[in-house]
Amino acid sequence: MHLILGLTAGVILGVIAFDIFPEIIEMTQRLNINPTSPMIALVCGFLIFHIAEKVLMIHNHEEQYAPHTHPVVGKFQALALAGHSFLDGVGIGLAFKVSGPIGILVAIAVISHDFADGLNTVSMMLRHQNTNKQALKFLFIDAAAPVLGGISTLFFTLSEKTLLAYLGFFAGFLLYIGVSDILPEAHSKNSSMKTVLMTVLGVLFIFLITRVL
Repeated sequence: MHLILGLTAGVILGVIAFDIFPEIIEMTQRLNINPTSPMIALVCGFLIFHIAEKVLMIHNHEEQYAPHTHPVVGKFQALALAGHSFLDGVGIGLAFKVSGPIGILVAIAVISHDFADGLNTVSMMLRHQNTNKQALKFLFIDAAAPVLGGISTLFFTLSEKTLLAYLGFFAGFLLYIGVSDILPEAHSKNSSMKTVLMTVLGVLFIFLITRVL
């Protein structure tokens, strides 16, 4: 589990650095928007999930804070990832409205990216001591979310400014769970260079996926 968590932390870092941030930069330049706006959304995403997690983890009779896990926190995080997968599907649907070839390319990129989301979903569920059955249920939700997102574009159009704010918000969420939850847990017991290597491999995996697709 610690090696998987180390890999997950690297995947999250790679998604932020090589997927979300470049998209934010490109959109702010194209739309001529002050980059401070998506960064405010990033900080809000970080703080909202930080506050929500800590509120869920506070117990009246708890004497020690760490180490501590909470199944509700894992479900909360998994649902947030499912929300991201839903908007990935929205991206596919909107791309097909532009043209068929662009839609296919975006779909290939999203499918490759969502394998990492599935890994993150299961890792977070199990890390917070949810059962295997619950982890599989949320994995199914994450897998169905982009399909529903794609279908939803038949009924509405998402403005680019709204998408930009969302990207900043989700980057803040990923940054929080990566640096304050998953990575510390990966090294909490049996920390080794193998775990560090898995984190590096996770970053390289996303780097290669984003360069190829």
